[in-house]
Amino acid sequence: MGLLGLARGPALKVSVGIFCAGVVWRIAAFAGLAVRREFSRPRTSVTRYVADGLAAIGSRSWPHPQFVKRTGAGEALGYSYHLGLFIIILLYGPHIALLGSLFGFTWPGLPSSLITGIAAVTLTLFLGVLYRRVTSPVIRMLSNFDDYFTWFITASVLVTGLTASAHLGARYETLLAIHILSVDALLVWFPFGKLMHAFYIFPSRAINSAILSRKGAPS
Repeated sequence: MGLLGLARGPALKVSVGIFCAGVVWRIAAFAGLAVRREFSRPRTSVTRYVADGLAAIGSRSWPHPQFVKRTGAGEALGYSYHLGLFIIILLYGPHIALLGSLFGFTWPGLPSSLITGIAAVTLTLFLGVLYRRVTSPVIRMLSNFDDYFTWFITASVLVTGLTASAHLGARYETLLAIHILSVDALLVWFPFGKLMHAFYIFPSRAINSAILSRKGAPS
């Protein structure tokens, strides 16, 4: 078995298995957290605080107007590279074919040249994120191994994907194998690092807002 066969065969199967088991374990652990019993009378109806919780998913996905000047650039940077990643994952032909083999259906994609351009822009934005992290005293102080390793492993997927699409440095089969192995590594790391925010971010906003609404406080 060659490197490419290993990458998209046993290694991919193992990494997907770890990813699925890890995500289920983390979500189950989150759902099983002890919830403090509330003895106070709710200030709003169940319908109201559930609705407020759901509304917060959208309203709290944007910075407060008072903080736009200080946080707007960082927010824009974050949303931009996330959008780029979603486009690359979901609208690139080979990725669609792979996902279609898993889910049983496919959808139209974007031209490969356009995806390559988006990937290059996304990688540039990713470098901007790293620069902001290491040059901001506050963000640098709050950053830990998880932040840097998560950045590194995600950037590695982008770099190896761009290298493979451009056929730079080695045979295409070797470059593709390295790219798939980087994806395998990302899948293994995903449930155990901050990439899990993909599953947590919206439920946590909804739950926190619903709790505040129940107490009669704006979220």
